[in-house]
Amino acid sequence: MDGSQATPDISSTDSAFGYLASSLAQLLEVVRRELEHDREAAKASLAAASTILQSEIERHSGAKPSATAGLTGWQIARVRAFIDKNLHRTIHTRDLSAVARRSPAHFSRSFKLTFGEPPHAYVVKRRLEKACNLMVTSAASLSEIALSAGFSDQAHLCKLFRQAFGQSPANWRREREMQ
Repeated sequence: MDGSQATPDISSTDSAFGYLASSLAQLLEVVRRELEHDREAAKASLAAASTILQSEIERHSGAKPSATAGLTGWQIARVRAFIDKNLHRTIHTRDLSAVARRSPAHFSRSFKLTFGEPPHAYVVKRRLEKACNLMVTSAASLSEIALSAGFSDQAHLCKLFRQAFGQSPANWRREREMQ
């Protein structure tokens, strides 16, 4: 056996570590940015980072994860990336479960344990976050923002926005323009 077989293992380990470190750095950067503005987004990012670290600690220590464990670090990273990349279209639980390589029922349970809410609620929250960002950073109309954030129409955005924030998107936007 020559030493050439050890090199791919080391580089794949380095690559996996690099991806893990990058994912954690991105999550912590979101926490830093959102801590003052959106405590819920900051808490969700901290929970995801904590889960990634815990799963890596368990993996490296040889400990078996508990039967009620949530998603693993790689699953969290892939599911979050898939959601953020596809906010503009319909996202089904079966799509997310395929990304995480779990059955839809097992995925839904694991997702809720990891994020503290069902997949649909998390997707709606991410869409609202995207809409908020677009309202502050662009001059696009609310109907354009609704569609680009993945809502079926402006009325759908307004209904969910009012439930989440207690005011209309137009009022929320005006308040931020004055500051």
